[in-house]
Amino acid sequence: GINLGLIEALRQIRPQSKFLELVHRLDRDTSGAVMVAKKRSTLTALHDDLRQGRISKIYHALVTGHWSKRLQKVDAPLKKNDLQSGERVVKVDPEGKVSITEFRLLESYEHCSLIEAKPITGRTHQIRVHALHAGHPIIGDSKYGDETMNRLLKTQGVKRLFLHAAELRLRLPGSTERLIITAPLESDLKDALVRLRG
Repeated sequence: GINLGLIEALRQIRPQSKFLELVHRLDRDTSGAVMVAKKRSTLTALHDDLRQGRISKIYHALVTGHWSKRLQKVDAPLKKNDLQSGERVVKVDPEGKVSITEFRLLESYEHCSLIEAKPITGRTHQIRVHALHAGHPIIGDSKYGDETMNRLLKTQGVKRLFLHAAELRLRLPGSTERLIITAPLESDLKDALVRLRG
């Protein structure tokens, strides 16, 4: 429902580019690394690599509660539901599509945990819904989150969805070199973690 998104903004910044297309999308409030192709052949090859699981995407998320080190994978089918308002809501549903996310605990705080999430499949809102399904919704998530915890963490500086695309690992088409693209946390999220440690 947004007329001007990332790709439109990039096309305005680079009007000389004949071709600019998003290779994959991030949820509206997610920060971090995103891939944009400048050639159709590259776009097609990277889409194929994504489908075949040859591109690894790693996210960082701050979730409610204490994430167990033993909780390393959520395998729960997801089904999209479009509400009358046009809003899209995703739920765990036996009739949904196969959806797998690997998780790793990075750091624990008093009321929350910083985790790494690696989606093996690429479903809409997958990490957010799988974290909720595990009993640990992502902080700042207005759709799937815990309102009480969102309000509490707002006082610590988390004023938006704490989901960040931290790393992409891939090979560019026609190359044997493995690329690792990293995107550091933005200062507002970094500062919030410093406050949580204090």
